Amino acid sequence: MEGRYVQEIDYAIIVTAYEQTDLIPAAVNSILKSNYSRFLVYVVADKCDVSNLHFNDERVVLLRPEQTLASNTASHFYAIRHFKREHTHLTIIDSDNLVESGYLNELNKYFNKGFIAVQGIRKAKNLDTNLAALDAARDLYYHFYDGRVLFGLGSSATLSGSGMAFAIGLYRECLEDKEIRGAGFDKFLQYSIVKRKHRIAFAEKAIVYDEKTSVSDQLVKQRSRWINTWFKYFSNGFKLLLMGLQNLNLNQFLFGLTLLRPPLFIFLILSLICLIINIFLNPNLAFIWTFAFVCFLIGFGIALFRKNTDLRIYKALINIPEFMFFQVLSLLKIKSANKISVATKHLHKKYSED
Repeated sequence: MEGRYVQEIDYAIIVTAYEQTDLIPAAVNSILKSNYSRFLVYVVADKCDVSNLHFNDERVVLLRPEQTLASNTASHFYAIRHFKREHTHLTIIDSDNLVESGYLNELNKYFNKGFIAVQGIRKAKNLDTNLAALDAARDLYYHFYDGRVLFGLGSSATLSGSGMAFAIGLYRECLEDKEIRGAGFDKFLQYSIVKRKHRIAFAEKAIVYDEKTSVSDQLVKQRSRWINTWFKYFSNGFKLLLMGLQNLNLNQFLFGLTLLRPPLFIFLILSLICLIINIFLNPNLAFIWTFAFVCFLIGFGIALFRKNTDLRIYKALINIPEFMFFQVLSLLKIKSANKISVATKHLHKKYSED
């Protein structure tokens, strides 16, 4: 058991936006169609013109900070300070997300089992370009191994920035006295949760639809921030490994290993370099590296084949070298990653009916 049994859950659904508001109505509209009644939606419109936002539903609270926050966690705690009632749990949704009607009910299943942190699954909202389709393929890989498999082994699912939910007390305990600028609050949060010997549950049927990056310029900027956060927080993996050994805690040990793994494209490039070097230095080791690549390809295929994966994703796989090239460009820009942009510009305005 990961905490006390929850009989009735009152959700605060925090929707964060920075500068851009045109996708907020669709996100809120999808939430209001939930087949669950005990929630309020808090829209935090940071550095936004809210003159075009009008909500007639009393379950929606529109908040516009007086000063620019430019921080995910600052927006979350701004919402917490303006709660209309004493909620028990919160869930975080991005302004570009759409929420399945059963999302909150699926979260409940895990909270009522005693978990106090839950990660849902983020499906692709758009597959309009090869880049978007490859971004979705990457998500399928991570959902399977860093979500279903890792949680199934007794560890925790990794957090994804949105589509995640927590007991409010835990969220405040982990982040209230921390000032986290730039991207990566979810990376620090997941470390803080597992450090406290809690498991993050993986709710595979708690679905939000997330916009996939379809433009190369946006992809480079976004990935620069993400890669920067890995370098910033990967050392927490060593700390969890040590904690896991000291505490004989499988959750901490396995999660520590996961945090030490570099982004997938870096992992593959380094492996390819080792393969090429060993072709000349040690053919036997080169054979082992080749076998490892084959195993990876099989594993990647399993992650895709186990779902009804859209045909556009399979067709886009031929463009993986181009996708990796843009991520290499992202790697070269990580020093200025958080100065490039605070948030990704969202381009796809869709409603849940779509």
